[in-house]
Amino acid sequence: MEINKTIFKSYDIRGIYPDQLNENTVFEIGRGFVKHTGAKKIVVGHDARLSSPELFRSLVEGVISQGADVYIIGQVPTECLYFTVGNYDFDAGIMVTASHNPKEYNGFKVVKKEENFIKIIPGRDLLPFVEQSPINKPATKEGRVFEKDIFDDYFKHILSFVDLQKIRPFKVVIDASNGVIGNVISKIKNKLPIEIIELNFKPDGNFPNHSPNPLDTGASQQIAQKIKEEKANFGFMFDGDGDRIFLVDEKGELVSADIVLLLLAKHFLQKNSGAGIAYNAICSKAVPEFVKKWGGNPIRTQVGFVNVRDALIKNNGIMGGELSGHYCFKDYFYMDSGMITFLILLQIISKDARKVSEIVKELSPYFKSAELNFEIDDKETVLGKVKEKYSDGKQDFLDGVTVEYKDWWFNVRPSNTEPLLRLTIETDTKDMLELKKKELSQFINS
Repeated sequence: MEINKTIFKSYDIRGIYPDQLNENTVFEIGRGFVKHTGAKKIVVGHDARLSSPELFRSLVEGVISQGADVYIIGQVPTECLYFTVGNYDFDAGIMVTASHNPKEYNGFKVVKKEENFIKIIPGRDLLPFVEQSPINKPATKEGRVFEKDIFDDYFKHILSFVDLQKIRPFKVVIDASNGVIGNVISKIKNKLPIEIIELNFKPDGNFPNHSPNPLDTGASQQIAQKIKEEKANFGFMFDGDGDRIFLVDEKGELVSADIVLLLLAKHFLQKNSGAGIAYNAICSKAVPEFVKKWGGNPIRTQVGFVNVRDALIKNNGIMGGELSGHYCFKDYFYMDSGMITFLILLQIISKDARKVSEIVKELSPYFKSAELNFEIDDKETVLGKVKEKYSDGKQDFLDGVTVEYKDWWFNVRPSNTEPLLRLTIETDTKDMLELKKKELSQFINS
């Protein structure tokens, strides 16, 4: 059987169902995963995508064919898989999910327990074992299948991050994006002292109301309108598998994820003076400035959640985040959790008498563009020209090219998977931002 190699990505496995990723391939992924990890006890969960139940069954069959036992946790957010692997006596875990990708996609996030943390296994590392697996002999004894209910322990753990008595009775709109987080919030909402106005809580793999990616154009229009209609204090949006979260202010505006990172960083640094806070290279320069001001250690990383998380571990950091809306915590096995972020933000906002828009304005002294993408075939040549033209600025090459001046900076980095260059610009004034966007766009396209 021919395996489509393109679905094995830098961080996970992801492809279009059934053209690139089908039941036969997934059976081999299950077999290859056991061969690669040597795991004997494997946790498996899945998201709400239309193809997830079928792929889930094929995956389980592949795993048990190699003699490993499977513990099923059902339709859950990805963070529940992380909790199960980290909290109990399991060797590894597989989540059937394509995260925030369009509905025709599916895939897998795969992890293995190593010492006191969870290792994220890159999809490409699995490929050689998946290609070998058709010629592997089946185990002499098939593995067994069990069901595991984690929710009592999971809720106890995530609620340990906050003091519910310190959360005010806000009116909050929550958009679950027809993913899997709605069911989790429904189970815990009676414990929370807030009024929740539900949007898109029913899991539906067609994602009928908007994209499962909150950052896609138009995705936040529905929650913005609902916040204003209900005169809610603020809101939250989750992505399809619930591991990314976005704060929405009382005006219906999405708060930039690097500013949310600052809210979280201040909270953690008040309890952990001198601790490390990880952030990536395209976050606002306000992040390291405020972290230093609050007595923390800013840890700058390449773009990508895995890089933020790895830097957190290497530098014994307390938490980290990035512009995609992932926030990870040392006390959550160094993994990301949308639910912990949600709970902590409720407590943070409760401590301040101001509206959310006023709170975040204080942490947003600069003007930053959304990431701009340019279709470029010869990315390295263009990067070389950028380095030469802007050689009078302070340059670093942690991720692409970052050039810093007194009153503005920019980053140009190549996409790992597409013929694209990605540009981020931040300036001290709004007028300068428009000027530099035009200048750099013309230069990159020339």
